[in-house]
Amino acid sequence: MVVRLQPWRRRLGWWTHKLNFSRCSLLNLIFAAVIWIAVHQGIAGSRLREAMAGPLGENGFRAVFSLISVAALGLLILAFRAAPAMVWWHTPPLALDGLALVMLVASVFFMASIAAPNPTAVGQEDSMAKGAKGFQRITRHPMLWSFALWGIVHILANGEAAACVFFGAFTISALAGMRSIDRKLKRRDPYNFTLLARESSVLPGAALFSGRTKLQPGEIPWYVPVAGFLLWIGLILAHKLVIGVPAVPG
Repeated sequence: MVVRLQPWRRRLGWWTHKLNFSRCSLLNLIFAAVIWIAVHQGIAGSRLREAMAGPLGENGFRAVFSLISVAALGLLILAFRAAPAMVWWHTPPLALDGLALVMLVASVFFMASIAAPNPTAVGQEDSMAKGAKGFQRITRHPMLWSFALWGIVHILANGEAAACVFFGAFTISALAGMRSIDRKLKRRDPYNFTLLARESSVLPGAALFSGRTKLQPGEIPWYVPVAGFLLWIGLILAHKLVIGVPAVPG
């Protein structure tokens, strides 16, 4: 059994018809994906962010950027729902089981990103002065890695051209966002960022394997992997109801 997105993409058929997206082609989806990436890399990931945050203030910038992001996301979703189905490959059921396990890793990463102060998260830059703690010793970008893994899993699981573009947009913005966030933090506080980078890494496990840091007992709360496991189970159970297809072959 191969996971397909067509049932889920038809959920907004009425809206795509009303908004004249029914004739949307793969090129329209690519255009929407480029807009999504440009918003996150051209604004949030560049010095343009600082230029906008100056007159608007941090809270004002976040409000404006959130509105722009929601609009870009809406355009991307509508274009994806109306894009033609072009299957490039069929993923074997055993591979789908393996991809489901990768989503378990992504779920743990996501819960780790919100369970403790994270200097790479929005509004938590001040915690950078405390250095790398807990899960940050594994990677200082756990949330973005959870999004990147989510995107990669869904690209490999679906094998559709539209899925490659749609989930690829999130994967690219997540992976590119790691470096752009690092550059932003380094500009704001070069000294503390150097200390943080010395004991952490972008690539999960790189700082550990290189000997730059060591996991400290008790720094990662026991409830992080438990919450990640529960989130994973919840996503599997909700996938059929919300998306219209099972998360794993049955």
